[in-house]
Amino acid sequence: MKTLHPFVSKFSTAKRHFIDKPKNRRLLLFLTLLLPILILLILTTAPKHYQSYRRLQQRGNHLSQQHCKYGTVYVYDVPSIFNKKIVESCQELDPWNSRCNAFINDGFGPQATGLDGIVPPELTTAWYWTDIFAGEVMYHSRILRYKCRTKDPKSATAFYIPFYAGLAIAKYLYGNHTAVERDSQCQSLLRWVMKQPTWRRSNGADHFIMLGRTSWDFRREAGENWGSSFLLMPQMRRVSRLAIEGNLWDRMDFGVPYPTGFHPKSQTEVEKWLKFVRTRNRSNLFTFVGGKRELIKNDFRALLLDYCQRESDSCKLVDCTNSKTPCNEGTPAILEAFLDSNFCLQPRGDSYTRKSTFDCMLAGSIPVFFWKKSIYGHYDWFFKDDPERFSVFIDEKAVRNGTSIRKILEGYGVEEIQMMRERVTNLIPRLLYTLPVDGEENIRDAFDIAVEGVMLRIRDRSINQE
Repeated sequence: MKTLHPFVSKFSTAKRHFIDKPKNRRLLLFLTLLLPILILLILTTAPKHYQSYRRLQQRGNHLSQQHCKYGTVYVYDVPSIFNKKIVESCQELDPWNSRCNAFINDGFGPQATGLDGIVPPELTTAWYWTDIFAGEVMYHSRILRYKCRTKDPKSATAFYIPFYAGLAIAKYLYGNHTAVERDSQCQSLLRWVMKQPTWRRSNGADHFIMLGRTSWDFRREAGENWGSSFLLMPQMRRVSRLAIEGNLWDRMDFGVPYPTGFHPKSQTEVEKWLKFVRTRNRSNLFTFVGGKRELIKNDFRALLLDYCQRESDSCKLVDCTNSKTPCNEGTPAILEAFLDSNFCLQPRGDSYTRKSTFDCMLAGSIPVFFWKKSIYGHYDWFFKDDPERFSVFIDEKAVRNGTSIRKILEGYGVEEIQMMRERVTNLIPRLLYTLPVDGEENIRDAFDIAVEGVMLRIRDRSINQE
């Protein structure tokens, strides 16, 4: 038999003598029973932030595999009356025009035509006439393919409600409709969601929704005749909302870019477009795209339109007042005007923000704002730079008092304009909604930034409250 090392032999003998004593055996038994209790006590009295973090980490071991650093999202399978049926009833959404084409191709709309000679030939198939209010359909389509989507609600960090709220209220915006009619479908949706066990987990604090219209269309006060009171309903107070324009005073609203017409399918298409707008020769100092609104007293858009006509040697005008093709869907003339101009005038729309701002920036043109609230604070997740670095601000009151827009813009030198255009161009990938193709590389776009942003807020709020 092999002889043990002297030290090992002495240790084994000492160990045997220690255990053989009844008193020591009782001590070992006591320590054996005490150790699990101590471990449990340490875990249960750990800082709350750590406990919350551990719980979040345990919500599905697939997180690390998918690199979903903000967690996963569960998409509710809501009854079709809250999304699919609304689109199927597209003839009812607009009392004057059919909106049915607006929601084909997963909400991206019909393929754009008439762009030959305006955009590079290899990029014409990446252009669509996307409706200004199609965001709900687009986000629903994208989130069903989202890399961090989970089909296990127990493992989810956040819950997405695919309710087409903007389309649901569209047919009640015009005409003599009652408050009950304007709110009925929103209330029905909330009743359905509140019955879900996952809602009761946090009373909606880990839920979010995308609104394809501005936040103001869902804030109807008593006595008003426009929109729904959806966001004023008690159940919505804890739900996060992505909207094309949010309420700057509501911490649950988060602004996301208006849909534009360019929906690339690959990073290669993105890079080709960026190169195209960077090298574009621009013959106009500035452009204005818009129409007069006869019912609005002292309409600022009408003032800009008339001004652009007077400055026609420097300003390219696209008059949408009597346009046969709705300007909010886009036309070749609009795209060409932005591509040919260094600056684009961006007055406020029906609310402070405007879809045209994003069409302008997509073309590498520098936006000129007349209200601070048209840009500041609305899209902070998407604008890496301070707006002053890639845009121009001229107070609308100064313009009304005779300040020359042309002289201000002529005051920018060639190098300064080039620098601002480069900053705008660098922001373009963050403002796009791409059209994913199975098997193609994923492009991080406005959708990804929006969903990651709201999930981060939900995760952090969950950690801080638990």
